[in-house]
Amino acid sequence: MRDYHLPGRSPVYSTHGMAATSMPAATLTALDVLRAGGNALDAAVAAVAALCVIEPQSTGIGGDCFCLYAPAGTGKVHALNGSGRAPAAATIEYYESRQMRAQDNTSPHSVTVPGAVNAWETLLKAHGRKGLDELLQPAIRFAQDGWPVHPKVSWDWARLADKLRKGGSTPFLPNGTAPKPGDLFAQPALAETLRAIARHGAEAFYQGPVAADMVATLRERGGLHTEADFAKGLHNAEFVEPITLHWKGYDVYQCPPNGQGLLVLMLLGMLDGLPPAPDGASGAIRAHRHIEAARLAYRDRDAFIADPGAVDVPVKKLLSPEYLAAQRALISDTTAMPNLPAPGESILPQHKDTVYLCVVDRDGNACSFINSLFEGFGTGILAHKSGVMLQNRGLSFRLERGHPNCIAPGKRPMHTIIPGMLMQNGRAVMPFGVMGGHYQPMGQSWFLTNFLEYGLDLQHSLDLFRVFPTGGKVLVERGVPDDLARKLAAMGHDLAPTERPHGGGQAIWIDHARGCLVGASEPRKDGLALGY
Repeated sequence: MRDYHLPGRSPVYSTHGMAATSMPAATLTALDVLRAGGNALDAAVAAVAALCVIEPQSTGIGGDCFCLYAPAGTGKVHALNGSGRAPAAATIEYYESRQMRAQDNTSPHSVTVPGAVNAWETLLKAHGRKGLDELLQPAIRFAQDGWPVHPKVSWDWARLADKLRKGGSTPFLPNGTAPKPGDLFAQPALAETLRAIARHGAEAFYQGPVAADMVATLRERGGLHTEADFAKGLHNAEFVEPITLHWKGYDVYQCPPNGQGLLVLMLLGMLDGLPPAPDGASGAIRAHRHIEAARLAYRDRDAFIADPGAVDVPVKKLLSPEYLAAQRALISDTTAMPNLPAPGESILPQHKDTVYLCVVDRDGNACSFINSLFEGFGTGILAHKSGVMLQNRGLSFRLERGHPNCIAPGKRPMHTIIPGMLMQNGRAVMPFGVMGGHYQPMGQSWFLTNFLEYGLDLQHSLDLFRVFPTGGKVLVERGVPDDLARKLAAMGHDLAPTERPHGGGQAIWIDHARGCLVGASEPRKDGLALGY
């Protein structure tokens, strides 16, 4: 129980349905769909479409998505991969001939064909009750009429103004500056594109004028994309077999590679062989163990995770009890590893922008959904006629011949966005997720252990301070206690402050025994959980 003398908020309780998103209007949009007879998946699609308009720095229809959906009474979790692919001309030879060693985050070469819109349609056809014609209406209204910019959105936006200028995204800088909190921001071109998708389905995005506008925008900047590449995106989304780990009496589900959900399972598997830290959730030993396990897991991510349609990803080996035990044995409770066994730590930048949301309906269907442009505003390149901001997901490719994650025609990059689902005895008990680029596996495992190992309530499990090892340092939020920071430094960790807080999560606990839902929403963003 939280201390009511201190700032904070309680978990949210309800009985019939619940949604947790990073923006209040998106949460209300989801509840409106539930009360109008839609199921959890319908509500999630409507909410994420709204977020593509009102939280535009984090997500958009020019991005990708992943989803885990657990229909009540089936005992199954369905995983959908909605990540896009590199254009057909994106060969390693092309980049080598131009002596390009790495991608640029504002370059058209970092744009993969957006996967989200086709994924939404694919999900609804398989498991929804409603169609895009109805579910996109709230997003269309937000885009046409405008919606007040919220404080965290404005804060992010101001930091990204130079990127928007570089990308020629002048409509996103009214009067030359980022909107301030409370400013109404409308996107009439995007509204028209959403109307076309509502009328004609995903085909209106991947073929015809909208696709032509995106391709022309990219090619003007030197991109390799063609309208044929976008047309293939109409059939890109695919249902895949989720991966899972049994942990503390629960089954933790993740989407398989090319996503990094594998790391959540690896982290939990490494830590599961250790007793609870004697100093508790906020103690140095607990934080130190988690940091060390994350260093090992991210090392393996950068060596192995890629598109399984192009290379063999050793999922079974990395999740084997023998391998996890060997990694666990490297962790000392007193001293940080001075050096990691090869191949070394991540080279990716640590901060990314994404939206994560979850919904549970009155029938017990549970949806865990994540949608992203990757970095804030993606490339910053706006296709002006269609109003589509283009992602920079291709930034995760390696321009390194022979690497599993090397760019190739039609290949998916290693992906950071990961929805989570917790099951027990064949029933969903919690859709959950923590957005925030490659922080996400650290964030999900930190949240789960806060809640189910150290006994924090659902909201406190999201509220608790966060630490993250990356690039040889441990980035700490300002909420990390000074005493904890001193102890971590004494163990050999090189601590550094982080400008931006780590990630942003949502979760809904399904209390089957008591017949209620419990929701929590990230305090580091503008959103909330609500139920009815």
